Amino acid sequence: MESDTFDLLDLQLLTALELNGRASFSRLGTVLGASDQTIARRYRRLAAEAGLRVVAIRDAERLGQDQWMLRLRCAPDNALNIADALARRPDTAWIGLASGGTEIVCLTRPRSPGDYDDLLLGKLPRTPSVLDIRAHQMLHRFYGGPTGWLRRFSLLTDDQTAALLPEPAADPGPARIAPDDEPLIAALERDGRATYPELQRATGRSESAVKRRLAALLGSGALYIDLEYDSELFGYSRAAVLWITATPAALHSVGKALATHDEIAYASATAGPSNIVVTVVVKNTAGLYTYLSGPLGHLPGITHVEASPFLRRVKQLTYRTPR
Repeated sequence: MESDTFDLLDLQLLTALELNGRASFSRLGTVLGASDQTIARRYRRLAAEAGLRVVAIRDAERLGQDQWMLRLRCAPDNALNIADALARRPDTAWIGLASGGTEIVCLTRPRSPGDYDDLLLGKLPRTPSVLDIRAHQMLHRFYGGPTGWLRRFSLLTDDQTAALLPEPAADPGPARIAPDDEPLIAALERDGRATYPELQRATGRSESAVKRRLAALLGSGALYIDLEYDSELFGYSRAAVLWITATPAALHSVGKALATHDEIAYASATAGPSNIVVTVVVKNTAGLYTYLSGPLGHLPGITHVEASPFLRRVKQLTYRTPR
């Protein structure tokens, strides 16, 4: 990765946070060979200039909840307004404008059948500017979610990685979120690095109870800590969603192979018009062509690929008011 603004330590810090987003500045500094003051300063600069945010994410796959990738064909004069409206919903992520601004790609994680009905059977079909809706249910994740994209670049040694991984919970129990977990999770969805005293105030629980419950949520996989940031500032200015059709016999082998490709930030088997969807992050348009004609094109079992390059990324994990 290359950047005119950020150096190797910045990239290592991002990778370290991807491994353990709640690690203290002191621990990060010890592992990365810098003072905790330096790490804190770099963190603040990444937040201010690269849009870095550390947030908690509910792992829908581990929780047994449905996820859908939506493709909405829209009238171009209203596509951005629709994308912004979707971005304000707490159950959406990774929203982008594609196909010259006439298509919206959106990941949605409805937490109840009512949420799904409200969006797919209620609001979207009644929106006049939405001309066509294609919903792809996510069936099996090959890559992404708790496994971050930055670790592909081997910016940390094996020893550094091992030193950063959080201690496993002794007995986390099943992956589930109880109603009384909601205040804790809501606080972490706002700031994944919220301190234990801050979480104590947000939940009304004792600090020890907060520590135990958070360890169980993370240890069971019900929750994970993720990052959002502007990859363009690190030399990767192009992203696209690929809608891939593989033969049923090759579905799993193609998905496993895609998970090893450096360009892939997310890959999942889907139900719908295609049976695999992936997010590709590359340096430029030439890089997208090189990937399509090279590593992807050489995989046996693929019968069709449709690429939707993002014209604009409207939302990653969190919604920010457009400037």
